[in-house]
Amino acid sequence: MRFLPVLIPALLAAAPAIAAIDTSPRAARTAVERYYAAIDRGDFRSAYRLWGENGRSGQTYAQFVRGFAQTASTRVVTGAPRDGDAGMGSIWLTIPVDVRARLKDGRRQHFRGEYVMRRVNGVDGATPAQLAWHIDQARLRLVR
Repeated sequence: MRFLPVLIPALLAAAPAIAAIDTSPRAARTAVERYYAAIDRGDFRSAYRLWGENGRSGQTYAQFVRGFAQTASTRVVTGAPRDGDAGMGSIWLTIPVDVRARLKDGRRQHFRGEYVMRRVNGVDGATPAQLAWHIDQARLRLVR
């Protein structure tokens, strides 16, 4: 029991950080907007971290960066979150998107689709990173 006085203040200090995490559907939408804002700034590390658990996008970081090497700018319009689902300690939401990109050579691209967002549903031991929304899947198609 000697560790108890030290443990309780440490737990109380961590509680505000967890309580401050926005777990609303709007926050899932904002995460997609932050993703494209990071790409626009060339902050690929921040964009990559929005995938899964610190970049679990199915690509290495180097592959991810190469995928945006010719992108000069992007603009995303997000729709209202839908298809909320929960199970096995997680929550998923689908965010419809319309994405326009301008490449460094002046060409333009237009994509439509959706991002599936995921977060841990407040299970015991969940970290702040696990409680925050992150990208689980991207389903985009080129618009001709």
